[in-house]
Amino acid sequence: MIKVLLVDDHAVVRTGFRMILDAQPDMSVAGEAAEGAEAVRLSRDLRPDVVLMDVHMPGVDGVAATQEITDALPGVRVLGLSTFDLDEYVVAMLRAGASGFLPKDISPEELVEGVRTVHRGESAVAPRLLTRLIGTFVRASRPRREPVPDELDSLTDREREVLTLIARGHSNGEIAERIDVSPSTVKNHVTNLFAKIGARDRAQAVIVAYEAGLVRPGS
Repeated sequence: MIKVLLVDDHAVVRTGFRMILDAQPDMSVAGEAAEGAEAVRLSRDLRPDVVLMDVHMPGVDGVAATQEITDALPGVRVLGLSTFDLDEYVVAMLRAGASGFLPKDISPEELVEGVRTVHRGESAVAPRLLTRLIGTFVRASRPRREPVPDELDSLTDREREVLTLIARGHSNGEIAERIDVSPSTVKNHVTNLFAKIGARDRAQAVIVAYEAGLVRPGS
């Protein structure tokens, strides 16, 4: 059973999410919080598997709360949600340690799948946001970190190819078709390259690829 903590300053939003998630056979809502400080406290007390975190809240916002939760509780996955899918909000949440970001206008099915995805240890970022937000991150945020080229040097040619395709927004299934291998083979490549570059999930792998210049915004 996936335990979920709902964090949003609007009670009607939390009620809607609770109805969707509690209706799933593999999910239960463990608690609700209306602002960031309460979310941090409940995360420590309840140890949820996934926190659905609104970005904009009074007091401690979703970014600060996410940073506290992921620093203190590495086993808790945070999935950011916002009415606004502006690049800076998405990037801020990922930098704070969120495992993904979805706009609130997604369908119930997409919300449920997003929770399951981050619970599996993968990244759940809306396809319309992923490569765009990472490109923005590279142009406007921190400078390229020095260890990245050495990390990429440890990759095989196939792993580098897979990382490039991940950074361009392709799913494992799409990558399998493009390089003519089985999905399980792609999954093995992804697991190996994540370990080599120190990426926890797909979003972090994309960031590494962009920072290292393996791909460029719009490429």
